[in-house]
Amino acid sequence: MQSLASQKALRGVSPLGITTLTALGVVFGDIGTSPLYALRECFHGPHSIPLNEVNVMGVLSLIVWSLILVISIKYLLFVLRADNRGEGGILALTALVAPRAQASLKGTRGILIIVGLFGAALLYGDGVITPAISVLSAVEGLKVATPFFEPYVIIITTVILVGLFLIQSSGTARIGKLFGPIILVWFAAIALLGIKGIVEAPQVLRSVNPSYAVEFFFSRPKEGFVVLGSVFLVVTGGEALYADLGHFGRHAIQLGWFVVALPSLVLQYFGQGALLLTNPSAIENPFYLLAPSWALYPLVVIATMATIIASQAVITGAFSLSQQASQLGFLPRMEVKHTSEREIGQVYVPMINWALLLGTLYLVFEFRSSSRLAAAYGIAVTTTMFITSILTFVVMRRKWEWSLVGAVSLTLIFLTVDLAFFGANSMKIPDGGWFPLVLASGVFLLMITWKRGRKILAQQLMARTVSQDKFVKEVVQNCKTRVPGTAIFLSATAKGIPIALTKNNEHNHILHEKIILLTMTTQEVPHFPNKERVQFEEVVPGFYRVIAQYGFMETPHVPELLKLCEEKGLKFDMEHATFFLGRETLIASNRTEMPKWQEKIFAFMAQNAQRATDYFKIPSDKAIEIGTVVDM
Repeated sequence: MQSLASQKALRGVSPLGITTLTALGVVFGDIGTSPLYALRECFHGPHSIPLNEVNVMGVLSLIVWSLILVISIKYLLFVLRADNRGEGGILALTALVAPRAQASLKGTRGILIIVGLFGAALLYGDGVITPAISVLSAVEGLKVATPFFEPYVIIITTVILVGLFLIQSSGTARIGKLFGPIILVWFAAIALLGIKGIVEAPQVLRSVNPSYAVEFFFSRPKEGFVVLGSVFLVVTGGEALYADLGHFGRHAIQLGWFVVALPSLVLQYFGQGALLLTNPSAIENPFYLLAPSWALYPLVVIATMATIIASQAVITGAFSLSQQASQLGFLPRMEVKHTSEREIGQVYVPMINWALLLGTLYLVFEFRSSSRLAAAYGIAVTTTMFITSILTFVVMRRKWEWSLVGAVSLTLIFLTVDLAFFGANSMKIPDGGWFPLVLASGVFLLMITWKRGRKILAQQLMARTVSQDKFVKEVVQNCKTRVPGTAIFLSATAKGIPIALTKNNEHNHILHEKIILLTMTTQEVPHFPNKERVQFEEVVPGFYRVIAQYGFMETPHVPELLKLCEEKGLKFDMEHATFFLGRETLIASNRTEMPKWQEKIFAFMAQNAQRATDYFKIPSDKAIEIGTVVDM
């Protein structure tokens, strides 16, 4: 009977409602846990201002209008419309505004690609800081309940974070269903706590008037500028809204924000502000001190669960970003495991997972408190938001065909807010803000190095490549004996003959009955329909060239690809097929446009890239690698 009742209840919920509930657990976890530390840092952190009624009212007004201008207007109403065939995120946006991103880094298109890449690199800093500050701030609530836990906060945080990264390999497909209801309970809890505080000092509601923010900022410009770095903490989840666009759609994200997240956050911040007006000593931890003593332990539990969910969303976002970067040619091949049979976007990248864990633990042990860690938080996200505004301007002009006046006017409003936040956050650089910048610069260097190295390598290999017409005329048509079976040669380009084929013929003096040259390309769209994925031509009898197209959020799967070829009429016996792959051994030299130190980095990345057989899901017992030495 209970099961039947549940089914009836679900039938009464619209698909949009179900999607919105699910989106709550993925999209709003980061921004939804900001009340744990954001307002506290305005009056208690290393970049705080004096606690008095005028400042509290001014800061509350800044917080409310930051949420309205940055999240509600900029992201929800405009940026979410800049989708790449339904997908969002800064790399998807970069591919949208700079087509043929794999071609060149020169000219206007090259500048846009470089800007977008640096924005993407900055998100790795967010992926390290968010789990550290979120979980640490939640666990610190135990100190409010009793001083007994104070020596164990770092240990408990470490255990939770290690456990969080250990379970990544199992994916979020199963537990993801619980995320939405848990975050819904979280928003309900913070809203009720906020109302409790507002009742004690209802005058805080007047701060919804923007005049409080304007008066505060212009009457105290120095304090106003300083506190912007802490106020920015309330909008740090803005990029997550855009990155998860493809999973839930614009309407579900907008509904979740305006109906649940925004009202709950505003009530919570008002409640904390009211508490500070009636009890200034509560600034030590206004979030937990807003709750009655009996609710502290349950609140710590739900806060910890919410921060784990927020961290989960950022971590999986880093996985998806890495997959996209690899497919677009900005990172080497990495092991990518799909953790859901239904959701294409749910992936696990082991190398990125362990790198994020090490970075997160370093931050916890280096800063040791969420208040100190907040000093490192913000600079990466505000820089990414600035870059998003620039790229969205290009979309306004090129895709939406806005007038120059209209596009410039709106973008200037966005950039004014972005630059104000950026300037305030730049003051945090000596106190820890340097960490995400150094991390992003390192990732950006790797991306650019891989891009340039692959281009140079392709040019050198192309110089050694025999043209298709010449090979067919001189080798294929003159070969009188063909050995049984099918030989499948992976080719980086659709031009010429892969070196593996020419070397195999030179050394073994054989050709197979069927030869397939297989080229897999990545298009600047998220997904490519199966019915259009494969094209092939029979150059001469028994000699085929196959071109397969994938989106930047897809991972090639050669066995499945070959089944598509069979369905389209390319018949061969898979049991008697052999795969031939080229494997380059790189030697650094001083003869290319890359400095030697960069060549060594590229060679190291190439040597540690995932093997082609594993990446393309080619059966290892059917694969033969043919080596080539390349002097870079």
